[in-house]
Amino acid sequence: MNFTYETRRLRIRILNGTYAAQALRFYKEDRELFERYEPLRVPNFYTENFQRYMLNYEYSQIVKGTMIRYWVFPKREPRRIIGTVSLRNIMHGSYHKCEIGYKFSSAYQGQHYASEAIRRIIWIAFTELNIHRLEACCMPENDPSIRLLEALGFGLEGRMRQYTEIQGRYRDHLLFSLLRP
Repeated sequence: MNFTYETRRLRIRILNGTYAAQALRFYKEDRELFERYEPLRVPNFYTENFQRYMLNYEYSQIVKGTMIRYWVFPKREPRRIIGTVSLRNIMHGSYHKCEIGYKFSSAYQGQHYASEAIRRIIWIAFTELNIHRLEACCMPENDPSIRLLEALGFGLEGRMRQYTEIQGRYRDHLLFSLLRP
């Protein structure tokens, strides 16, 4: 597994704490959008120190093999983070599965950057990590995410009732999956 990948328009990288300021800017620019679909944030989430801590923590999880977060940069703006794609709860043994999650800057949505980045991460999961099954969850009202997952070949498996606490309230999620060909 490499720490940097490229697609036609993107550079996809694993980052450490030295990128805390860029990560913070990414989260702050679309705070309202991201928080609509995520759990409540800890009070110091929107600080450079917290972002440095999280980047270093996530970097350490790669060694343990439990999660990987890739940060997405457009080649034409090599210092600007426009999205993240993560593989979480990586399980091997008889499972060979994990969850994929993503978020992209509103300024870059509708331009197929997300699908370009996620296709590369799917390839990494299936070929380099030997994952058999990818799972993705999203809230039923998140139409852009549903359309993206369907366009990437994920199939709907069902509804998980009160699956995750989002902004202080347990919310249903749809479960999608993609199997290695």
